[in-house]
Amino acid sequence: MNATALAQNEFDNRLPPPVSETPLELARAEWLYNATEQLVRFRMDVKFQRRMCQPQGVQVSQLALALDEHVNNRLANCEVTSPALGWLLVTTDDNPDKNAIAELLGPSDHHFGKLGEIAEALLRPLADDALAAQAEDEDL
Repeated sequence: MNATALAQNEFDNRLPPPVSETPLELARAEWLYNATEQLVRFRMDVKFQRRMCQPQGVQVSQLALALDEHVNNRLANCEVTSPALGWLLVTTDDNPDKNAIAELLGPSDHHFGKLGEIAEALLRPLADDALAAQAEDEDL
């Protein structure tokens, strides 16, 4: 083989870099998933408290406000190209129009969709304190 073929062969057979996830990163990801699911799927506030500190968390009302701001920004920036808000209001008595909701929220690759993405953004700054609170509770 010539040098070009060897280089191409080496490039083709290269493995991706190893993924290094520490136990803390895994615990953080698990807490974020569970807390996001609690907010999005079960519509329940996420609360925790560290010893001798004020309670912390994210309320469903805070998620609703963040969603309101997100959708208003999409509408103001003309990113919504259908009468999605109108369809959502028209179909509220029956089942909400899922296409209208998707149009208003926009695309997302998150497991829980754009709703989960926004919820996770609210929860992410609290993850380390939540894990510390869990560890403190386990010490009792």
